[in-house]
Amino acid sequence: MQHRTITFSRNVFLPLTTVCRNRCGYCCFRTPVQEGCVMAQAEVEKTLENGAALGCTEALFTFGERPEEEPGFSAMLAPLGYATILDYCEAMCRKAIACGILPHTNAGIMTYEEMERLRPVNASMGLMLETTAEIPAHATSIGKSPDVRLAMMADAGKLKIPFTTGLLLGIGETMNDRENSLYAIRELHKRYGHIQEIIIQNFCPKPGTPLAQSPVPKTAEIAATIHMAREILQPDIAIQIPPNLIDASTLIACGVDDLGGVSPLTIDYVNPEHPWPALEELKTIAGDAKLVERLCIYPKYIERGWFDPGMQPLINRLAQTVKARSSGL
Repeated sequence: MQHRTITFSRNVFLPLTTVCRNRCGYCCFRTPVQEGCVMAQAEVEKTLENGAALGCTEALFTFGERPEEEPGFSAMLAPLGYATILDYCEAMCRKAIACGILPHTNAGIMTYEEMERLRPVNASMGLMLETTAEIPAHATSIGKSPDVRLAMMADAGKLKIPFTTGLLLGIGETMNDRENSLYAIRELHKRYGHIQEIIIQNFCPKPGTPLAQSPVPKTAEIAATIHMAREILQPDIAIQIPPNLIDASTLIACGVDDLGGVSPLTIDYVNPEHPWPALEELKTIAGDAKLVERLCIYPKYIERGWFDPGMQPLINRLAQTVKARSSGL
């Protein structure tokens, strides 16, 4: 009898900027334009080099959406020699590849042309759907329009980009809204086949935000959502939960396949109060399942060749690396 496997990725988290045009009611990641609001190139390069030395295979580039729309941001970026944050991101993705780490970019809303431009230097990309519902927490966030997000995810499918999306639970949506969101993701995957994983993430209240006093989703509610996702989504879409935000060990049996990107070096900048579990803790969370390390591009997309040919040598080498490491876990 073959043991069930639970996968994870070893990554570094690189928030290139915390400036964002959106004003979500639950976010503490966003900051105003100020000194230090752009991650210095030397810091990016040092993080990549240290991450590679620790065996990381994924560089998660995450930053605020369309920061150029915030007055003064472009002046903060100009001394680095870049006109836009996407210019900077593309250059840092190339640095990651040179260091032997595969880039995965989550930049908020991008156009078809912008994703097409970043595709040659990214093994995968992502955008949290969060919810298809219109909720007060998104009222001042133009980029959180469900239609806009679904349209971008469709464009990613047209470009054959291995894609990560997900639901954020507890931000004002109902269980029916979650069901609708899952059906929307299912339909996208039916059309394009590019959704490699979906994150079921619980909202964590942040002091000083409008949702600071909102109730946190209970474990039973999260479990019910995972069960629903498993019933609605195609079986080739992995279901991921964040092991630093939740009692993951109690949810594994609900149909969880993956524990996401876990870093031995960098913090979770979106939820900095929640440290990553160490490798031994991941084994405990996996329980009777076999813990297996993976890349940010899933094996089926490697087999399909859904990546730029220039990344093939690195993908092949890292695939062998994680395979060898997993055999020793």
